[in-house]
Amino acid sequence: MRLSTLLLPLLSLLTPSLSEILENGQPRLVPYPGGATKLSQPLDTSEWRTYPASAREISYKGRWDDKYISWWSAPGVKFGFRGGNVAVGFGEETSEGVLVAYRVGGQQWRFANVTASATYQFITPETPGMDLLEANATRIFEMRVTNWSYGVQISSVSVDCKASGGALVQLRNKRKMVEIIGDSISAGMYNSYEGLSGWAWGFVEGLGDAEFSITAYPGICLHDQDCWGNPRGQTYQWQRVSDTSWRASQLYGTNPPKWNFKKQQPADLVVINIGTNDFNEANGVTTKQYFESYVKLIGDIHRVWPKAQIIIQSLWHGFHGEGDTFVQDHGFDDEIRRVVNKFRFVHLFNTTGILRHNDIAPQWHPTDVGQIKVASHLLEFVKAKFGWEYGQGDNGGAEVFPQTLYWNDEQNY
Repeated sequence: MRLSTLLLPLLSLLTPSLSEILENGQPRLVPYPGGATKLSQPLDTSEWRTYPASAREISYKGRWDDKYISWWSAPGVKFGFRGGNVAVGFGEETSEGVLVAYRVGGQQWRFANVTASATYQFITPETPGMDLLEANATRIFEMRVTNWSYGVQISSVSVDCKASGGALVQLRNKRKMVEIIGDSISAGMYNSYEGLSGWAWGFVEGLGDAEFSITAYPGICLHDQDCWGNPRGQTYQWQRVSDTSWRASQLYGTNPPKWNFKKQQPADLVVINIGTNDFNEANGVTTKQYFESYVKLIGDIHRVWPKAQIIIQSLWHGFHGEGDTFVQDHGFDDEIRRVVNKFRFVHLFNTTGILRHNDIAPQWHPTDVGQIKVASHLLEFVKAKFGWEYGQGDNGGAEVFPQTLYWNDEQNY
């Protein structure tokens, strides 16, 4: 049976549990390594230097609105700092208990739940990586929102000024810019760390020397119609600052502001994986509507970034049993090829054969390993197609997913 007939509705109101992360059906023993300290008292101005959210030293990654509220998948902040302590203040529009990932330089990601109208200290002299550079060196702090439905509002960033020269430092953007457009598969839905465990994350992190924005949200269609509670499709929503979440509807109603594309670097590469929800029979999108919507989206992208190359991924819809084996299901293959053939700057990344049937989890989305496979193959595709090398970023690049430490220490078996 085709997966599209089995797929459960991906309602935009669905939110994951904050209590645990499951790994192969079992609770992960240390679900949130690290943790940040919620400060109970205002920061002492004689010991801390506080910057407003608007400070030029703070670089916002992904889509943030004019109130410094984050949207879509894996948005974050990044800045250099001197000193031994860093604290971040969160505004009233921060989701209750949202899980954020943070790190120093290229160290392993650490995780913390934060909440609204509070200040958390993320960095101390004991934070892993802080002892690897000289005391007065500029270090890099990065924080990302893991979940696609939740978000944070930045109100301030503080660094201790007890150490000589304690301050924030503005960082240069990386040389390239990548835009990812998609739905739940690109947003990392049902993966261990969601946005930080999807193929989109693994791909752009693997490039190393590239900034990126992941404009993806579960349940959304390409065609502009209601799909699983998402009132609009990506042909409309991609040009808006916010996603289609419940919190966006509370702030913006049915008319979210347009995204100011000048806030981000012009994209050198756009990668699109969308159509899974369109293909589901419950949403009733026709092949004609899908094709015409894809052509419109490509045209809109090209008008915004006329020099960008665009990659369209073929869709995978799980597997079905056939005889004594499994066969991969597809969707809109002819329409996708017609779109690719229509534009000289659009390229097809054929995902056929990358995943095995057990790379699809019980919730009909790729497992963490399945997402890694797609990211790895796409990296090689981009390297062969455009000559992009990878793994050369300021954190060493490398295709690293959070907490995916799998190995076998037993040699006598």
